[in-house]
Order: sequence, then C-alpha cells, then structure tokens
Amino acid sequence: RFLALHMRALIAPSLLTGDFARLGDDAARMLELGADWLHVDVMDGHFVDNLTIGAPVVAALRKHLPHAFLDCHLMVTDPGKWLEDFRKAGASQFIFHVEAVEHVEELIQRVKAAGMLVGLAIKPKTPASALEPYVRLIDYVLVMTVEPGFGGQPFMEDMLPKIEAIRAMAPELSIGVDGGLDTHTVKQAAAAGANVIVAGSSVF
Repeated sequence: RFLALHMRALIAPSLLTGDFARLGDDAARMLELGADWLHVDVMDGHFVDNLTIGAPVVAALRKHLPHAFLDCHLMVTDPGKWLEDFRKAGASQFIFHVEAVEHVEELIQRVKAAGMLVGLAIKPKTPASALEPYVRLIDYVLVMTVEPGFGGQPFMEDMLPKIEAIRAMAPELSIGVDGGLDTHTVKQAAAAGANVIVAGSSVF
C-alpha cells in the first residue's frame, strides 16, 4: 500500500468534538496520547451551517501549547479576511476551501508569505480536478469525507476514488481526510492514499 512505502501517517484529533469548557486540557491530553497535529475547525455560520471558534481560541491554545502543530481548517466565506488574525494567533497551517475563493493562487501565496503552511480543502461534491492547478503550490490537501459543518456524520465511501485521484496527481503531497473516520474507515482512507487522519467522535 502507498502509505507503508512512502509517507508517515499522522493523526489529527478534531477539537470540535472536545469539551469546549476544557479545551486546553483536552488538547494537551491528545498530544500526551501521541497526536501529531491538533485540528481546529473554524466555521462562520455562512459557508457552513454552524458557528464554532476563531483566532482568539487558537491564540489561547498556542499560549498553553507552544510546540503544538495547530492545523486550522477555515470553513468560512472569506478566508483571506482572517489570514492575519490566524498568523498572529500562531496557526501552523492555514487550510481554506477552494469553493470559497475566487483567486485561489493569490491566497495561497499570501498564506505562504505570512509564514504558515497552506492547505486546500474540498467538499464532497467538488471534483479532484478542481485541485489540479494548485497541487504543486500547496503543502496539504484536505478531503472532506462528510458534508462540512457538524461532527459525528458517517464516512462517505464514495470519496475514496477522489482520494486516489489526488494521490495520483500529487504523489508526494500530504493528503488528509476529515469526517467519519474510525478504526474501520481509516484503513480504507489510508489504502486510497491518505496519510493524515482527522478524527473527532472516534477519538474524544
């Protein structure tokens, strides 16, 4: 299988399903248990039908966890508007949706200039081909294996060919999967070519 031969697998617990009243403690516990990244779901109530957390919470996490890799997934209508806030907050990686931005390459370059790693996310209905112009410019792709907005949804197996297609076009790129991952579906995702597993309900 691809992962066994080429890439290190990374686990990124999604803090969306943590206890928001004890988020710092939950984040620290995930790192103690061996998590590689901490996945932060940022939702604005417009791009997706949920409202979660923003840069101030990322800044608080960074203060208490100075060495953590904070993987910030912006499910927002205008991600570029928040770029500087997340840079100041200490985000390690800034992921935005290709569907949300008209000038994708321009924002990729802005994220790089801000000193963060840059990722592109795609919703289930968006084809892999939407990423093809950008895969050599970015550090990461996040494939949504549920409709973004809420945790606890079942894994969409029909996303597996999309993961395979992205892996074929970008053999060395880190590819993450987000939504419905558990001990069974993680094997399917890894076999398709994903090396980063974002997991919420199955971890917390």
